[in-house]
Amino acid sequence: MNRPAYVIGVDVGGTFTDVFILDESAGTVMTAKVPSTRGDQSKGMVEGIGNRIGDFADISTVVHGTTVGTNALLERKGARTGIITTQGFRDVLEMRRRDRPTTWGLKGSFAPVVDRSDRVEVAERVLADGSVLRVVEEEEVRARAKALAASGCEAVCVFFINGYANNDNEKRAVEAVRSVWPNAYVTAATEILPEIREFERVSTATLNAYLQPVVSSYLERLENALGSRGFAGDIMIVQSNGGVMAVDTAKRYPVRTALSGPAAGVIAATAIARAAGFDNIITCDMGGTSFDVSLVTGGKAALAAQTAIDFGMVVRTPMIEITTIGAGGGSIASVDKSGLLQVGPESAGSDPGPVCYGLGNDRPTVTDANLVLGRINPDRPIGGKLARLDVEAARRAIDAHIALPLGLGVEQAADAILKLANAKMAGAIRLVSIEKGHDPAKYAAMPFGGGGALHAGALIKEVGLGAALVPRFPGVTSALGCVVADMRHDRVQTVNRLLDQIDAVALGEEMKRVADETEALLARAGVTFERVERIFELDMLYLGQTHTVSVPIAVVDAGLTRAAIQAAFDEAYRDAYGRLLENIPTRVMNYRAAVVGCRPALDMAVFAPVDGKTAEACRIGTRRIYADGAFHEAAIYDRLALEVGATIVGPALLEQPDTTIFVDPGLVASVDRFGNLLIERVR
Repeated sequence: MNRPAYVIGVDVGGTFTDVFILDESAGTVMTAKVPSTRGDQSKGMVEGIGNRIGDFADISTVVHGTTVGTNALLERKGARTGIITTQGFRDVLEMRRRDRPTTWGLKGSFAPVVDRSDRVEVAERVLADGSVLRVVEEEEVRARAKALAASGCEAVCVFFINGYANNDNEKRAVEAVRSVWPNAYVTAATEILPEIREFERVSTATLNAYLQPVVSSYLERLENALGSRGFAGDIMIVQSNGGVMAVDTAKRYPVRTALSGPAAGVIAATAIARAAGFDNIITCDMGGTSFDVSLVTGGKAALAAQTAIDFGMVVRTPMIEITTIGAGGGSIASVDKSGLLQVGPESAGSDPGPVCYGLGNDRPTVTDANLVLGRINPDRPIGGKLARLDVEAARRAIDAHIALPLGLGVEQAADAILKLANAKMAGAIRLVSIEKGHDPAKYAAMPFGGGGALHAGALIKEVGLGAALVPRFPGVTSALGCVVADMRHDRVQTVNRLLDQIDAVALGEEMKRVADETEALLARAGVTFERVERIFELDMLYLGQTHTVSVPIAVVDAGLTRAAIQAAFDEAYRDAYGRLLENIPTRVMNYRAAVVGCRPALDMAVFAPVDGKTAEACRIGTRRIYADGAFHEAAIYDRLALEVGATIVGPALLEQPDTTIFVDPGLVASVDRFGNLLIERVR
């Protein structure tokens, strides 16, 4: 008999660590969900895998979506970092774009991750055309580096103005720094982002340096923890662009791991929806802390060129466009000084968690409201952390903090908490759909995470979505995304020239050379791919404009021409704005090259119900619930035992180990051939 060959995806969230296990030899799957371990995420990760796998030597690959980098940025717990920069540009990181934390406020504070005392200057200068006005002196650089290290800096970033146009000075300086720096945590800004605009470049590069010691030490602990259990396979890390990278690459470019967990969820949702026949979906990832929304149109997730992790902390690297709000299961409900109900953004997280956990929190959360209204079974809490949820404690908390201040009954107060949470979620969905010109009625929601399926019906009604498609294992969808994600690397380089001044053939050859170099990273990863795809784009605009449009370029190595570039720009600009601007020259700001190593596609038939039963045979009881202002007797079903084609009319609850699905009154749910649950309005 062949030994199992496990591919494992692990997503670490603020409350739970989710594990998805694919046995490639048997074509079967397993899942696990355990509480996250805040001090060291690797402990919860190894525990979750160990709950299902006895011999770690049977694991071929572990793919990991981590929040270590994101949490370090949000909590300002990165390493002490120094910056060596061009004379006169010490304060670029702090000046930013002169934006304000409060749009209409007269003042606002911002503290960069690097103190001014740790930002030092050297005499060097490169002009915008790439000519070197003053060559950097290595001895001066070494002296600055020694002083930063002596003061306690663990990492350093070298950032020279106009380095994107010519990075010779920056490379000389980096070599000088590395000759005296006590560790490997040295970041060159143009290695991270060789792109015009100094603030975005220094911000991204500095955050990379800021994260290097934190992420690298975590990944080393993870390697040791897995190795101590007999694991000898490959570890891959999910990137924010939805691809994966080798662990050594992640140590060099940790900034690319920011928001990797939510990105994995979008990748999985896209694959599941495509197999089920849905090309247009809105992913709704509801965990313990946040609600993440992303738009997928035509089977493709939208990529953003940059994002702000927190105010003033800009990361310019390709990432799946995700909108996040504080509306998770652990979001705390309160009544403010003006007597208005609020939900979030503060969260109880996994420790102490909702009131019903009984671990010390006395303020009600969204999970407590769902429990009080009968939508969660107190005897079957997800995650295995507790044997039972304390309903009475949740009722007392809602009564004291919400019901009494607002003059409501406990059920009415709990219902108000959920209505407000649903309204916030609906607002996030409208932001990514209606406000960008998309009709929600043409989209299906894909709710996942531990709590998403409890709110799917309310979002259908609130936003006017066409349907909701609940995956087979919604609680571990992001972990599944780790398994199905392709390996991807992105490169960008500034051009900043008018189109009629560009040698198009030379530009195409340069883009091909960069893609060849990038593809070599795939080869070094030692992973087998079904095929390798190359994606080329130009960032272009009309002369005098500030914002660019992304222009896909189909072929770069067969004699690229200016006419082909102009035609591609016209098409992209017309799609974005509906018209062209006549007789205005166009400018090419940057070129982008992405190389994607496509891994074997997971056959979603692996989730198809085996030996499924009729809905009536899967009915395991009833429970009194409160919905739409009234009490109902809702039927309860064992979701994973349902056969293909089984139909259930709401109100109903479908329970499974990783989540609970609530089918609202007026809605009907049916099981498709992949085990997904399609929720629609009763026709």
